[in-house]
Amino acid sequence: MNIFYIMSKWVIGILLLFVGESLFAQNNNKGKVSGVVIDSNDKSPVIQATVQILSLRDSSMIAGNATNLDGHFSIPAPIGKYLLKVSFIGYKPTFTPITLTKAKPDINIGNIELHTDAIMLREAVIVGQAPEVTASEDTLVYNSSAYRVPEGSALEELVKKLPGAEVDENGKITINGKEITKIMIDGKEFFADDPNIAMKNLPVNIIEKVRAYDKQSDMARVTGIEDGEEETVLDLSVKPGMNQGFFGNVDGAIGTKDRYSGKLLANYFKNNNRFTVIGSANNVNDNSFPGGGGGFHRKENGLTAIKMGGFNFATESTKLKTEGSVNFNYKDADIVSKQSSETFVSTENSSFKNALDYTRNKTTNLIGDFFIEWRPDTMTTLIFRPRIKYGKTNNSNAQNSYTFNQDPGYSTDELFATDDLTSLVPEANIVNTVLKNSLKKGNDINAGGSMIVNRRLNADGRNITFRGRYNYTNSNSDLFSISETEYFQQTVEDRLEILNRYITTPTKTSEYNARLTYSEPIFKGGFLQFSYNFQYKHSKTDNTAFDMPQDWKIDAGTEGGSLNSNLSKSATYNYYNHKMDLSFRWLREKMHFNAGVSFQPQHSTLTYSQGNYQVDTTRNVFNFTPTLDFRYKFSKTSQLRIRYRGRSSQPDMIDLLPITDNTDPLNITVGNPGLKPAFTNELRMEYNIFKPETQRGMFSFFNFRNVLNDISNRKIYNEETGGYTTTPENINGNWNLFGIVGTNTALRNKKYTINTFTRANYQNMVSYISDKNITADTDKNTTKRLSLGERLRGTYRNDWWELSLNGSIDYTHSRNNYQKSNNMDTYQFAYGASTNIRLPWNMSISTDISQNSRRGYIDASMNRDELIWNAQLSQDFLKGNAATISVQFYDILHNQSNISRTISAAMRQDTEYNAIYSYCMIHFIYRLNLFGGKNATPPNGPGFGGGPHGRGPRHF
Repeated sequence: MNIFYIMSKWVIGILLLFVGESLFAQNNNKGKVSGVVIDSNDKSPVIQATVQILSLRDSSMIAGNATNLDGHFSIPAPIGKYLLKVSFIGYKPTFTPITLTKAKPDINIGNIELHTDAIMLREAVIVGQAPEVTASEDTLVYNSSAYRVPEGSALEELVKKLPGAEVDENGKITINGKEITKIMIDGKEFFADDPNIAMKNLPVNIIEKVRAYDKQSDMARVTGIEDGEEETVLDLSVKPGMNQGFFGNVDGAIGTKDRYSGKLLANYFKNNNRFTVIGSANNVNDNSFPGGGGGFHRKENGLTAIKMGGFNFATESTKLKTEGSVNFNYKDADIVSKQSSETFVSTENSSFKNALDYTRNKTTNLIGDFFIEWRPDTMTTLIFRPRIKYGKTNNSNAQNSYTFNQDPGYSTDELFATDDLTSLVPEANIVNTVLKNSLKKGNDINAGGSMIVNRRLNADGRNITFRGRYNYTNSNSDLFSISETEYFQQTVEDRLEILNRYITTPTKTSEYNARLTYSEPIFKGGFLQFSYNFQYKHSKTDNTAFDMPQDWKIDAGTEGGSLNSNLSKSATYNYYNHKMDLSFRWLREKMHFNAGVSFQPQHSTLTYSQGNYQVDTTRNVFNFTPTLDFRYKFSKTSQLRIRYRGRSSQPDMIDLLPITDNTDPLNITVGNPGLKPAFTNELRMEYNIFKPETQRGMFSFFNFRNVLNDISNRKIYNEETGGYTTTPENINGNWNLFGIVGTNTALRNKKYTINTFTRANYQNMVSYISDKNITADTDKNTTKRLSLGERLRGTYRNDWWELSLNGSIDYTHSRNNYQKSNNMDTYQFAYGASTNIRLPWNMSISTDISQNSRRGYIDASMNRDELIWNAQLSQDFLKGNAATISVQFYDILHNQSNISRTISAAMRQDTEYNAIYSYCMIHFIYRLNLFGGKNATPPNGPGFGGGPHGRGPRHF
């Protein structure tokens, strides 16, 4: 409560400051011009159009601004006569005389229509360059034409170049530190379940702009109540004219080392109606052109073959909007990893482990996602989201591992290359060797949906809303495993242990959720909001284990097994949650303020049995969580936002039972009845500013997070077996502070741009040290890590050439208060260049080269230099340059590796994966474009594949 009180005083102080600034501004700006800029063809809003108030005498600019996401603008100006100019790339500018008088100081122009400038679009001289990034309130808008990528590239290659954007090895996308969870096209969801479908398959040359913003949940959007369920999305807009017809891409490729790739994309857009069919198959880990430079290239773990197909649709009328997708996905991953790890144990020496792991994972998913929004009248909204998913898995794994009580002094390759381990390592230092094969098969069906009904009771903001949710899951898994463990520190009769097991686990879960919300206006712009939510969850799991004979083979079926009643278990779980929310919302033209509290009484019951142990247990918990959301808009392109959210998370009920699970003798778990709920505090602050007249801007994001009663694992290490007995325990001291600042600067008619991206992260990580004795005062280890990063990119662009110079440095300072030998001061730095050249005869060359280096690692093999060079040569042909053939070269110098290191308060681990490295591919791309409407962009013009993406010059 003290923290909340201090924060409240701080926010009130900021509010007073802003109110004073607002009053001062109102006294100096005595007039205002407002309106909406729309496209004359489809009447859609034109985002980030430049609006200027010009002097009649000399045409100098008096004031200016840019339109927001709805095409709106509002510009303060002194009393007088002016000329209002509205302009945007690819449109003819408009000029409107205006007069501001004392009697009528505010003028609303209404709709201003911009007409496509077909002549300008076809000319061959560039008179300016599109800005790389602009900002409108809390939305970043990236111009696709400002980022040149190799011909035929998918969306992922564009996103990699956006300032502040990162794509990790798992395909996770982050923009300024926030994860992207959904891709949209013109405000409509595109395969909502998986953003990677768009990232891997949408061609860059259909995209005009990319917007990044926090999208409200359906509930928050219709009620105005911030519910903390917003998600960060990328919203793509297609190029002008492409929403009036059919367009499609066919992309096929073959390469060395038996590599192949094929993609199909077919779209039909007609105003607000859209239908897309998509399909792909490849065995190149979904890699597009690997360019970018300025840092270690994205690494793929393993060799992956993917086959997918699906369709997506969206329709919209005055009262009804529907969206949906059906997606089939098959993935076959062949992963080989080598690991070397050290687990910190409170003895003189740590526990060391080396492992070779061979995994083959095959997964199949069929997903249907739909959205229906119906507005029968202006006061009622109904939203329905049904969803169904079928999944199937077939995962096999073969692992060979060695555990030592001292550092073996040999690499993983050297250890596994010998037939006699004791010839390299003294037997007294070897704890165990494990040879294990396993096969896991499973299938699951998930069906559910949500419905929201909102009714506005008056025009002042009084409304009532009901939301219902249902989810049902039926899953089955079968685990077959064979393991042979040799314990070198045991007696001869206990030295070898062979375990052959078959475990089946069917699980059924049903969840119901109902919420009722009421909003009451208490003064102009002020609202009180009340909400009650009831949640019920029922889950039943039966885990049956069988011991199989020693000569049993995994693929030989289950005949001959005997029931192991001590390992078999069943659990029935019931969960009841009541949540009451009270919040206050205060809205002003420039300021939004939300503050609230949530009260959550919870009741849980668990019926559990394992062997002779049977228990019925009940748990009652009461949670209290505050929330705060404050926004202040300095202008249409500058905003400050501060958010605080506290949330409580309950431990698993099974973790609260005093039972022992020794299914895996080397990883035994024991429950803890005294485990407390964890509580997370999170404070976020965002600030951005952008100046349209100079095309210069800055964005920043800061986040503080700490966890009270965090759950850590206390491990007891068995020196004779090398195994662990793990018990969950509460621990305090885990917190982190993260911040980023990015700038975008345009120079000399925007042909030159400079981007910077600065990142800092401080982590305080606390964990229990593994101990060889069961004690109440097991040591804690604290690792303090400071990570600093800087990325710099400078770009020059003209009508036929783009050159980018890249540089980055990442520094990590890590201090471990227990294992001083694992203190680190490491650097990763890189520098390089990329270029995209448009040659005569419709030919283009794309290439990038970067020097990537590591320094400061204790293991010399981690300190390495990698010079990575990629290149692509493309040739357009056929009428309208409808076809392209290209040759792509990946890692020409054969230098790329796939090695990583992770360190925490409990352990250090180095891992190397197999991956796709040097190879060459030949691509063939064909585009079919049939557009309608008199203002539609022609197929061979910049509307599809033109300009900076390598299909001819473009006028801005």
